[in-house]
Amino acid sequence: MSTDTKAPENPAKLIVGVTWRERVQQLMALAGLVLIFLVFSVASPTIFPSYSNVTTILFSTTVVGLLSLAATLVIITSGIDLSVGTAMTLAAVMSATFIVNWNIPVWLGIIMTILFGGLVGLVNGVNVAIFRLPPFIATLAMMLVAQGLALVISNARPIYFDATAHAGYIWLSTGSIIPGTRFPNAVIVLALAALVAYVLLNKTLLGRYDISIGSNEEATALSGINTRKWLIIIYAVAGLFVGLAAIMISARLGSAQPATGAGYELQAIAAVVIGGTSLSGGKGTIIGTIIGALIISVINNGLQIMSVRQEWQNVILGLVILIVVFIDQLRARRAATT
Repeated sequence: MSTDTKAPENPAKLIVGVTWRERVQQLMALAGLVLIFLVFSVASPTIFPSYSNVTTILFSTTVVGLLSLAATLVIITSGIDLSVGTAMTLAAVMSATFIVNWNIPVWLGIIMTILFGGLVGLVNGVNVAIFRLPPFIATLAMMLVAQGLALVISNARPIYFDATAHAGYIWLSTGSIIPGTRFPNAVIVLALAALVAYVLLNKTLLGRYDISIGSNEEATALSGINTRKWLIIIYAVAGLFVGLAAIMISARLGSAQPATGAGYELQAIAAVVIGGTSLSGGKGTIIGTIIGALIISVINNGLQIMSVRQEWQNVILGLVILIVVFIDQLRARRAATT
């Protein structure tokens, strides 16, 4: 029986570090973010670069950013999670159910919501690791299940938080812990979550095994690591970030909207790939993911300010995803030949 303490045949494969290529990709993504920001600033000099709009961009990045952190951990394993958007919606509905319908204290409802997100991730992990379902199929099924359950549990109607009784819950996202400013707490939550994800990926066994599994799962298993157990853990931890995203979006809206969530998974995956994480697995960075999420938010915000119709916004976002995935495939081919 294999154990997690047995020394791998090639320990170097488990060393987490940012290579010069990954640093270059991060710098390119950052340069792209700056360039896009400057273009929209020139197109709308009085509105786009203003403090209030920059704050709005950061605020809107929170949900996509948190989902992108979850997607990063999964994609590094060479997997995919198509359920992050609807799982977030289901967790938001459960949050409102806990706090509004069941009158559970806000602090306990928050913990239960985050754990519920982890439970959804745990189910995905079991389906992928134990039942050996392809991640695409396993998470696609969960996407549909979560979407349906959110509608069933809420009776297809929004569940509203009371502005007085649940003021603390709403404050978590829309309030400001910094005195004298309107800087939303949600942005601080995203920053702290990104820091946690960075530590997990770069300073813990979870991160080491995450990258190792994505690089070569079979070799990792042969080195004595229980890859199935660690896959389940990785998916479950990713689910915790989804649960946190559910809290942020429901607190921001002041309600749990059972029809939202669809489409967020595409933005999250796009942000991850833009940030330099390979769809082939084995490498990825949290900093790059946050930059990618900011790029998505800047593009969406800039197009809205320029009064671009929603359908064309979707076209542009789809083209961005297509181009980024194509570039990722080129990187993978070049890496395979070197």
